[in-house]
Amino acid sequence: MKKKQTIEELLSDPKMSDRLKERLYSKKGLLGKDSPFSEILQQMVNTMLEGEIEGFLEEERASGSENKRNGRTRKRVVSDAGFLDIATPRDRQGDFDPELIGKRERSLSSGLDGQILSLYAQGNSVEDVRRLLEDIYGVSISAGRISQITDKVLPEIQEWRTRSLQSFYPIVYLDAIHFKVRQEGRYTNSAFYTVYSVDWEGNRDVLGLYINSGGEGAKKWGMVMEDLKSRGVTDILVVCTDDLQGFSDQIQEAFPGSIVQKCIVHQVRNSLKYVDETDRKAVTKDLRQVYASVTEEGARTALSAFEATWGKKYRYIVKQWEENWTELMAFLDFPLSMRKMIYTTNPVEALHRIMRKLIKSKAAWASETALLKQLYLSISRNEKSWKRKAYGWTSIQREIMELYPDRAPQKN
Repeated sequence: MKKKQTIEELLSDPKMSDRLKERLYSKKGLLGKDSPFSEILQQMVNTMLEGEIEGFLEEERASGSENKRNGRTRKRVVSDAGFLDIATPRDRQGDFDPELIGKRERSLSSGLDGQILSLYAQGNSVEDVRRLLEDIYGVSISAGRISQITDKVLPEIQEWRTRSLQSFYPIVYLDAIHFKVRQEGRYTNSAFYTVYSVDWEGNRDVLGLYINSGGEGAKKWGMVMEDLKSRGVTDILVVCTDDLQGFSDQIQEAFPGSIVQKCIVHQVRNSLKYVDETDRKAVTKDLRQVYASVTEEGARTALSAFEATWGKKYRYIVKQWEENWTELMAFLDFPLSMRKMIYTTNPVEALHRIMRKLIKSKAAWASETALLKQLYLSISRNEKSWKRKAYGWTSIQREIMELYPDRAPQKN
């Protein structure tokens, strides 16, 4: 049998030197399939394991034990450099457990799990992740093993979804995004409900992730409101929403003191839905006069002017604005600095844009659990883009304290 080379002998071997040079000039990357660097790492790991058991047995002998070596256990482990064939030394008493790669471990602690989660968070399917790992690292991992690794995030998700919340939030945005999920052998639309907030200190956060099959509905949003209450929320000053029918009733039932602000941007889109192309620019300009008014009185005057110009042809637009007037114009009761934050649900839609990147690479998901894992990983790894503190928040705090002294937490 050919004697296995030591790490020193391996590095000084001319053949290995030639292979290393060839690998470097090939531009194939240092690690991965058929890389001599992988062989070097394998030998180094085995050498380190030998060093670990020698140190362990020295301590055993110092304490009076007669414990000795008892052969080796061979196994194949996964690493960033590819598969490594490891020979783990054993002791007679079975007490030796290597620090580098434990008895029951099947991977070298090299960040490979993190790479899998990162690739999965980018919207890649399990099969895509498996293929990319083989292409990049020369590592072949089964789809089942990749699913097990991504499942490790489920306890973290559960803890995050059930965490205690603050009692008061000045602003909460509610919106849904839709995905196709496999249900009982067929793909159906599932609504992903997002609760995005600004707390009393001006910090933005996602308070919850909720998935409901069958699309969006006001009653299902009511269940979301109840969950927020069960986790400690007692008061929300402003709730920003789209124009889902029955939504306001569900909000008021859960948080009677909340002010509902319907999204102006959504309303304008709805208004323009049936406008002739030749009129769109002029209609848009006149509608802007309504919601850009500084006071509610000015907004009403602008709506009357709009009706005088367009009421005969586009009566439905005037009716829409009149029926939703109170909740569309609620933002005018707040200082200018806060109006910009609440007149639209754009902040939560910016968060959804991160999620929509997943749609570009996947048409559907095998289960709601798979969707939840991928969305959670996506937003948690992109916090810098959506978790920024609200701009100029200190002045907004003062204004809220003046307008609602009984609701705003007082600074000590």
